[in-house]
Amino acid sequence: MCEAKAVLEIFQRGAQGADVSVIEGVMGLFDGFGPGEERGSTAHLAKLLKAPIILVLDAAKTATSAAAIALGCREFDKQLQIAGVIFNRVGSPGHYHWLKHTLEKRVGIPSLGYLRYDPALNIEERYLGLIPSWERGLRSVFYERLMEQVKAHVDLDGVLEIACSAPSLPALGKQTQNASQKARVNIGIAFDQAFHFYYQDNLDLLEALGARLVYFSPLKDSQLPHDLHGLYIGGGFPEVFAKELAQNTRMKESIWKFYQAGAPIYAECGGLMYLCEALIDFEGRAYEMVGLVPARTIMQRDKLSLGYVEVEVLKDNILSHKGERFRGQTFHYSVLEGENPDPCYLAKHGENLSYDGYSLKNLLVTYIHAHFVAAPQLAENFVQSCLGFKNREMRQCAL
Repeated sequence: MCEAKAVLEIFQRGAQGADVSVIEGVMGLFDGFGPGEERGSTAHLAKLLKAPIILVLDAAKTATSAAAIALGCREFDKQLQIAGVIFNRVGSPGHYHWLKHTLEKRVGIPSLGYLRYDPALNIEERYLGLIPSWERGLRSVFYERLMEQVKAHVDLDGVLEIACSAPSLPALGKQTQNASQKARVNIGIAFDQAFHFYYQDNLDLLEALGARLVYFSPLKDSQLPHDLHGLYIGGGFPEVFAKELAQNTRMKESIWKFYQAGAPIYAECGGLMYLCEALIDFEGRAYEMVGLVPARTIMQRDKLSLGYVEVEVLKDNILSHKGERFRGQTFHYSVLEGENPDPCYLAKHGENLSYDGYSLKNLLVTYIHAHFVAAPQLAENFVQSCLGFKNREMRQCAL
């Protein structure tokens, strides 16, 4: 979603004060924006950051073929530096010896060790990926068990040596490196088991622009925090906690009053679902939500929307102006049921076009997750919208 310059800036800002930065690849090494380009792939990111690559290969039910996969990855793009391999789900020390011998003798890539197959280290999945740690509640014993495996079977000195081989990067950019301004507005951030999908860069940029972030729980709190000037409700799993959200009527009333007062409210994906009239879960059960959006969201397992989108703004809203463009991402299994005659976004995914977003006065809801560092004007406009509300409130109090 970001230009190369912004990617470098984000990485270097996040790496400040660290000795080693570990970059977790997404999907396979070469899976990117589309079938004919590498943009958005782990390989593309490795090139931008000049980062050496350690492949983690699933070795379950394979032996010599694992070396062939590593060879294929190296030959597929010779601009990449594949510096080592760690094998996962290895059956025994003998199994690993076979894997290591074949990899190093026939391919020439060093093996950095392995993790043995251990059912206790499996992390459960569901329809949008791994079950978040908020829910599964991984205990310290899980991490201790994993740590013991790594200490016993992974060449950490070799990993550090590879990390130290990475060359220097260009000087840090200036998009978000400035120290945070003195807090000018207070923005409420919904954050609990139901809502926790945020780009950390979005939150960092809001703070850098003068926002004090005030966290609250739509699940457990009875009302919004006091003295807020705006509200940001991110993505998550509201359908998993629909009953609890529906039962917390005082919080729903508090959000309604906040909207009626004219405060800016921005909601993405799960936040959109929460602000609709009702949420219908996978079993067809209906739960009453906040009701700011005149529509229902319905969970459907065969309606996955996944991918990066190019967004054209069709009408002015609290984050953007008509005619502006930015990039975002969609990732959801729900659909909206209800009239939206005046959508605020036109989203392009490859050759596919779709309409998205509902905006009314001080409210903006959308399925699209926007990355603020890729389009800093979105964060700037949101903070300005919150500041405008704050100033109106102050004038009213003065009168």
